[in-house]
Amino acid sequence: MDTTLREGFFHSFDGTRIYYNDAGSGLPPLVCCDGIACDQYAWKYLHGWFTPHYRVVRWNYRGHGKSDAPADFARLQIGDLAEDLRLLLDELRIDRAVLLGHSMGTQVILEFHHRYPDRVAALVPVCGCFEHPLRSSYNSDILERFLPVLSRAYENHQRLFWQVWHNLLPTRWGFWVSVLLEINHALVKVDDFMPYLEHVADMDIGLFLTMLRYANEHSARPYLKDIRVPTLIFAGDKDRLTPISVQKRMHNLIPGSELQILPQGTHTSPIEHPDLICLRLEKFLREVVEPRLAAERKASRRRRPRVLGPAAEGAP
Repeated sequence: MDTTLREGFFHSFDGTRIYYNDAGSGLPPLVCCDGIACDQYAWKYLHGWFTPHYRVVRWNYRGHGKSDAPADFARLQIGDLAEDLRLLLDELRIDRAVLLGHSMGTQVILEFHHRYPDRVAALVPVCGCFEHPLRSSYNSDILERFLPVLSRAYENHQRLFWQVWHNLLPTRWGFWVSVLLEINHALVKVDDFMPYLEHVADMDIGLFLTMLRYANEHSARPYLKDIRVPTLIFAGDKDRLTPISVQKRMHNLIPGSELQILPQGTHTSPIEHPDLICLRLEKFLREVVEPRLAAERKASRRRRPRVLGPAAEGAP
């Protein structure tokens, strides 16, 4: 199967130019939605695993990677990202897809399902939170309370913030701080994580803080009970940014969902446990998603009215 990477751009509802790449051709398509400040690093191993058999789409949020920032930062809300996702599927002529969301991407795919359930074949939240993520990180609301302080400090000292942000993040020092705060050094390769730090270091800090605030205001709780598509949740049992207690709560609120716990996994589980995630996801696709889609197609054909030819129409 051809796994050549195809790249492109489209203009979203407000004119913001959005980047995507696309490889493979198998069904159902897998569409990967990043966490905040991420540039597809989390999907490195999944992309290589699945493109020989499935179509895999990755894209950059507005203000991330190769995508443009919106002219109006008020257009950085989770609902705006869900609309970008809708237009991405339209651009690629994808009717229904399996949506994977890492970290904040979980909020994006849950919001998208709420708005466009008929376009979702399955949901795969990975180390994600369904509401107010800063309210539960590190099992505390400390990040929620600290964000306004950080935002005011940035407004008053933008040049200093940029110098520190840009020069220290994409270094081994930045990596070891990440180890101290979250990631499992025993499971993560430095070369797999450094692209994340490099991308964050090049981001507009004001855009990042604005999007973080909007993400924290979002909640999908009211409509989790309405999800009727197959849902497989991946949760790292050492994830402090999205604690496993939050992901177990999401599992209990989504009818019929499955929960795969990743031992010793942190918030960067997609690059810590790539084989486990890919094998479990492949089993989910083969045994749950694909049979369901096949049954739906069969039922649709049975409901389709027969078109009679002229001879049959005139028969007694």
